[in-house]
Amino acid sequence: MSAVASLRTHVDASPRTLAVALGDVALIVLFVALGELQHGYDLLAQPGRVVGTALPFLIGWAVASVPAGVYAPEIYRSLRNAVTRTALAWVGAVLVGQALRATAIFHGDFAVTFMLVSLGVGLALLVPWRAAVGYLGRA
Repeated sequence: MSAVASLRTHVDASPRTLAVALGDVALIVLFVALGELQHGYDLLAQPGRVVGTALPFLIGWAVASVPAGVYAPEIYRSLRNAVTRTALAWVGAVLVGQALRATAIFHGDFAVTFMLVSLGVGLALLVPWRAAVGYLGRA
């Protein structure tokens, strides 16, 4: 099976999937923005910091979400599938994001406390969103 054919089985190339992916990205950026605000950073005065914090998690999401199947055609037919795959993808995204933060390329480091907070807050944002997508997709 070619890489393109394999990708087609893992990604539903439709406007609906694009909208869901944009929602995912928006929630990941919201997670980062809330954290930056919590730590006293001015989002408008320091947009580079926000991007630098978000990028490892967005890369992690890009790496983990497709193999987890969160954009596969069947994701829209099962609430359970949507929730399970989203949670799995977010765990992978956080692990990749934290690993990237431990490099000299991104600010931050690999911090267990931040990893646990990232898992909790990300799941609290992404799972209900994806549950709604899964629920509405069944209709």
